[in-house]
Amino acid sequence: MKLYLKVWRQENRTSGGSMIDYEVDGISEHMSFLEMLDLLNERLILKGERVIEFDHDCREGICGACGMMINGRAHGPLTGTTTCQLHMRSFKDGDTVYIEPFRAAAFPILRDLKTDRSSFDHIIQAGGYISASTGQAPESNSILIAHDTAEAAFDAAACIGCGACVATCKNSSAALFTSAKISHLVLLPQGKTESADRVIKMISQMDAEGFGHCTNTEACEVECPQEISSLHIGRMNYEYNKALILRK
Repeated sequence: MKLYLKVWRQENRTSGGSMIDYEVDGISEHMSFLEMLDLLNERLILKGERVIEFDHDCREGICGACGMMINGRAHGPLTGTTTCQLHMRSFKDGDTVYIEPFRAAAFPILRDLKTDRSSFDHIIQAGGYISASTGQAPESNSILIAHDTAEAAFDAAACIGCGACVATCKNSSAALFTSAKISHLVLLPQGKTESADRVIKMISQMDAEGFGHCTNTEACEVECPQEISSLHIGRMNYEYNKALILRK
């Protein structure tokens, strides 16, 4: 298989960037998208050219580091799939593929396809945790949690923080990410004690990081590789308004 790639190249966060054309042949349909980029980078090395930099870690759809825009869609053409789990059989011989980094004011480009997503870390640091006494782990059955509640919390906790929701939102909103992190704690008894402070702190930090506001287009849910429900945004808004009332 041969593809014509148009890849965003940018030296650093302060320099300008542009789309550079590459032709890559000898691509197997069984390669992942990242393996195809590895193949291109090997050839660039042999030519003495700088490789295309992109983030990756697990390459198993778990960590979310590999996120990039492929033909205008976060993570590419398949739903419920991260970039590293996208395979070249999703493309046809001779296709032209546009590859760009996630774009948002809160995700500055570091180089090429690498973006700085530490703004997500700052939101978690603001309140995405519970306070617990150190010591021996409690008996797992000492706090009874209904099955439906546990499943709902697990569904929210499935968010891998890849940033696709931000990249695909016309306002670059982090509402889906933030609401998922708030939901999975507020649903559980361990997270209810600090729920009011948590939601206020995390939303305040989200705004401070420069993310836009949610306008309920639900594009975030469509492009989320874990298919996190936008209903969590409704729960976050409810918890936020409740916390404001309780503070008065």
